Amino acid sequence: MVARINTSKSISKALNYNEQKIKEGKAEILAESGFIKDVDKLNFYDKINHFERFTSLNDSATTNTLHVSLNFDPSEAIANEKMVEIAAAYMNKIGFGAQPYLIYRHYDSGHPHIHIVSTNIEKDGRRISMHNLGRNQSEKARKEIEIEFGLVKAEEKKNADTLKLQPLDARKVIYGKSATRRAIANVLGPVLNQYKFTSLAELNAVLKLYNITADRGQEGSRIYRHNGLTYRILDEQGNKLGIPQKASAFFMKPTLANLEKKFIANGPLKTPYKKKLQTTIGWILNQQPAGLEDFIKSLEKENISVVLRKGKEDIIYGITYVDHKTKCVFNGSDLGKQYSAKGILEKCAPQTELKPPASKIKKLNHGQMKEMQPEVNKGQFRRQDLKTSDGIPQEKDWTLPGILTAPMPGEDYVPYQLKKRKRKKRKQLSI
Repeated sequence: MVARINTSKSISKALNYNEQKIKEGKAEILAESGFIKDVDKLNFYDKINHFERFTSLNDSATTNTLHVSLNFDPSEAIANEKMVEIAAAYMNKIGFGAQPYLIYRHYDSGHPHIHIVSTNIEKDGRRISMHNLGRNQSEKARKEIEIEFGLVKAEEKKNADTLKLQPLDARKVIYGKSATRRAIANVLGPVLNQYKFTSLAELNAVLKLYNITADRGQEGSRIYRHNGLTYRILDEQGNKLGIPQKASAFFMKPTLANLEKKFIANGPLKTPYKKKLQTTIGWILNQQPAGLEDFIKSLEKENISVVLRKGKEDIIYGITYVDHKTKCVFNGSDLGKQYSAKGILEKCAPQTELKPPASKIKKLNHGQMKEMQPEVNKGQFRRQDLKTSDGIPQEKDWTLPGILTAPMPGEDYVPYQLKKRKRKKRKQLSI
């Protein structure tokens, strides 16, 4: 866990920052402490007025606002309830347990994290010193909480600051392991905010990597006719599991109408990265991959996932590329014909020999060669009777060995088709 502390003299600025994230669908408020109303009944004015009652008790304080972010490793799937427990433990350990504070969970980056807004002005007007708070109380609290809650330790990371810059590394959602809606939301938040996609198929290419799909239902169904959308959990084979979760039930409101706005906005954002992806794919193809599987593995080394779309009998009809470096999703045909499913399959098809090597032909026996010979169309040839030196008729051998060993025709040989047929003379009847 990594704790980042900001102090200022503007409680409204810290509060507005988090409230704006909620409006943008990038955050939700989890809990409150020290407020008269429950968190779900608090409006913006309830929150800021309560804080200002405390800050107004000490006008001489140069700083009166505490804004903390607690950041966790991308591999940690932490439920909201556990987040609240961690936040409460942290505030107690740094000496702010009796102060009013609000806990927000943000979904605008690739790692789980929460923001805590509070004030250091106590109810009697005294000020809690925040000098070296991060170095002393916060650092000690962090280490204790990592052990207490079994979190990934910051010291195990080469550079804790890379948490802020790391690409999305959400763990695959496994049905039954955690609450379905919460598990889906944990993946949806980072994907919708970070990846650039321009269609539902491209969005699903990313979500499929984490065992989730956005489902419109069957054509003609009620949900399809009303442009509805649900989110489903998938098993490893791509089968849908569990109860569909309505898009409108999620705090970021990933409905079809809102997604279509993102499709339009994402178009120009991903265009600059198109050429780079084409170059990378072209370079892999120039290495002459042994097959489709080798092609996919080579792209994975470049941090690019390949998602295949299959129809009946597992026939591949489409391909989508997910570039995790640029966070761009491209349909193969949009990159060009050579990058489409058909073009890639042709390039990656295993090379097969059209005829056996000459060394193997020499070893074939007469029976094997007879099986290899083409079927002769009897209407194309006419059986000819050959005569031996003794005048005995001999039928011509039309097998492959017979044709190969037959004597060459003499100079006076005339093909049957060119021979003139003799006309039969009609007998005249005598009168």
